Formats: sequence, structure tokens, C-alpha cells
Amino acid sequence: MSFRLEGPVLEGALVRLEPLEHRHAAELAVAAEEDRGTYAYTWVPRADEVGSYVDQQLARAATGRLAPYAQVSVATGRAVGATSYWEPRSWLTDDQLDAVEVGFTWLARSAQGTGINAEAKLLLFRHAFEEWGVSRVDLKTDARNERSRAAIQSVGARFEGVLRNWSRSWAPGEAGRLRDSAIFSLTAAEWPARKARLEQRVASFLSRA
Repeated sequence: MSFRLEGPVLEGALVRLEPLEHRHAAELAVAAEEDRGTYAYTWVPRADEVGSYVDQQLARAATGRLAPYAQVSVATGRAVGATSYWEPRSWLTDDQLDAVEVGFTWLARSAQGTGINAEAKLLLFRHAFEEWGVSRVDLKTDARNERSRAAIQSVGARFEGVLRNWSRSWAPGEAGRLRDSAIFSLTAAEWPARKARLEQRVASFLSRA
């Protein structure tokens, strides 16, 4: 496959998605330690691991299979989490991206429930469908992670099912084990309606500011 993921800056009213760099590390270290009880089955680096975490994400980016972002709060100008495009897939021609995953997502506790997640997904989905022309965006999470599953469904993704022993577990104490993954997707045919709903959700958060 010749298509390489390269994510541009994506600007919103609540969040700005900036390609991940080492300059984000200090703020991400603070964000990651706010309230770790909210992460449950999602792996989030500890403050002293953020430097190596950024190194690892940039190494994956160098392969063309990951485009990592820092999620930057527009209100504060500070990085409050991370997200990525991941696993590009081309089935028809090497030059056309047919599907991509949105993953490696986490937010500081103070940024959860503020509309940042909804707008970040709006920005990522819009770029994937309207600029790259994908037919599908998918998302997955640990099947046990009810908080993450609810968040994914809230942005309009459709639950497709659970794939057993599908990927590595990131849950504490489960190193070397596999997890069941809940799979969600959004298709190009669904995108116009989902886009309108996401824009309404973001507008509702903005009206509270």
C-alpha cells in the first residue's frame, strides 16, 4: 500500500488537533495524572512515561500507518489528551484510502464531558470522509469498557459486535493477555446524518460556554 497517513492540523472551536510532537510532552504528563480512575481499561502513560510514549508514537508514524495527534484545548491552549488515525487500509487501489481507524484516544479527566471528544471526532471523521474519501472509519475498545463504548456510540458510530481474543489487553495486571474487542464503525453513506448530529452536539456545548 502506497498511501501513508499524514494528519494535518485540524481546527475546531473547542479543540485543536495538532500532530503530536515532543513539545506536547510536559502538558500531556500533567493531563495523564489528573484522575487515573477514569481510564479503566484504556492504557494511558504515567507522567514519567510520556517521553517514551511520544517516541513510540512517532516511530509508528514514521511507518506511515499512524498519524498521532495531541488534543489541545482551545480555551486553555494546553494539551489535554491524545488521539490518532491508525491502520490505513486500501482494498481497491494502492493510492486510494478505503478505511481507517480512529484510536489511541484518551483525555484528561477535566476535559471529559466538555465537548472536546465530540468535536475531535467530528474533525477526524470529516477529514477522513471528505478529504481522504474513505468508505469506512472504525473504532474499537475493550469489550468490558462500558465508558468507552458509550462515548463511541455517542459520536454516532454503530456497534458491529465483539471479536474474541482480538487484540492485546491494556488493562492493569493483564500484560501478555488478549482481550475481546468491541468493534464500531461509521460509513460514508451514514456520514451526512452523523455529521449533522455531531455538529448539533458541539453547538450545544458551545452554547453553555
